[in-house]
Amino acid sequence: MRPSIRRRLRRAERRIERRLAGYGPRATRTSAGQPVCDTRDVRYELTDRSRGFAYGGVPLLHRLAVDVGLVDAIDGRLHLLKFHRPYHESDHVLNLACNALCEGTCLEDVELRRNDGAYLDALGAETIPDPTTAGDFCRRFDEPAVRTLMEAIDEARLEVWSRQPDEFRARRSSTRTARS
Repeated sequence: MRPSIRRRLRRAERRIERRLAGYGPRATRTSAGQPVCDTRDVRYELTDRSRGFAYGGVPLLHRLAVDVGLVDAIDGRLHLLKFHRPYHESDHVLNLACNALCEGTCLEDVELRRNDGAYLDALGAETIPDPTTAGDFCRRFDEPAVRTLMEAIDEARLEVWSRQPDEFRARRSSTRTARS
């Protein structure tokens, strides 16, 4: 991480600490017995360069899936689509996983993600499957397809474990022995 980013993060952390300690700009209102929330000073700004996004873990999840080979394992093993126009099996699986990560509880919530430009930018995607397409993909799963997806996940899991240093595995085995 760049030093300038570290400084900005530390500065932001100190501001929050001061606010929580009662030294922030609204401290006098709180100590005067007035309500804590007051939105009169809030201003909204619309710019082309910056957009808010509440689920910062989504690009990290996708990057991790690519780095550990999960995307390739899914696309290499799971064959539910005759054509990839434009989506691959991994796009569908990760679309559903990211929807859940963003507090989506049903396929219809995928539509919220499709219409969020910041979400699409975070994934580096022009578009993602819509709920109807996602539902069609889900209906193609039978027991062998579920097992194949689980095997692809296990393949990526083995890659993660193989990257661990020997000391990590030694600690894990000694912890198990100590518990026995």
